[in-house]
Amino acid sequence: MSNFWITITDFGSAAVTVPLAAALILWLLSARAWHAAFAWIALFGAGSLVVAVSKVMFLGWGLGVREIDFTGVSGHTFFAATVYPVIAWLLLSKLPWPWRVLGTVVAAAGSVAVGVSRVALSAHSVSESIAGCIVGFSVCAAFAWYTRGDDAPNLKTLPMAASLFVLMMWLHGESVPTQRWITDIALIMSGREQPFKRYSWLARKPAPAPAIPVAPALPTPSPAPVR
Repeated sequence: MSNFWITITDFGSAAVTVPLAAALILWLLSARAWHAAFAWIALFGAGSLVVAVSKVMFLGWGLGVREIDFTGVSGHTFFAATVYPVIAWLLLSKLPWPWRVLGTVVAAAGSVAVGVSRVALSAHSVSESIAGCIVGFSVCAAFAWYTRGDDAPNLKTLPMAASLFVLMMWLHGESVPTQRWITDIALIMSGREQPFKRYSWLARKPAPAPAIPVAPALPTPSPAPVR
């Protein structure tokens, strides 16, 4: 079963999704869809920065949310939730609206499967995979919003789809040491020699605040008898 989840999770690897994102830029530029190309560059870059910062803050300073086991946004989930729905959105741009939306939703469901695989492989917690979906789908929604007034780009749909599919399958299973790079950046910025680790960080829960002792109530003196 683990081999199945590894196969799914590899579709979200930066080794696959970043080249796909770059290829998407080239296809948009070749179609002279300048606004869409620069919107994609800006939004994809901004989302990637959010993911990287969340990881650096934990690895370097131990900043996370223990209550929900959150140590940073899942990069695999983010990349999958960003790249595949946008590819579907653009490839189906000349189809009627319902079919375009349906295809994008199917691609988004595949992205969610990548998030599930990260949890199944114990690479991320549920909250981290959900965060990856939220950031990734936000990028997709922003891209659709910013390009809503543009004419449908004159993309060569079949060659584009074929080239992206070949690129995806060719790179599937490859890896890049993004986690090591982010860890190195976190250590340089924080000045630490070792990064924070999830399990030791979870074990060091902050001690509860000491209870304030309450002084016992003094007996109320009875009134003196009237003579």
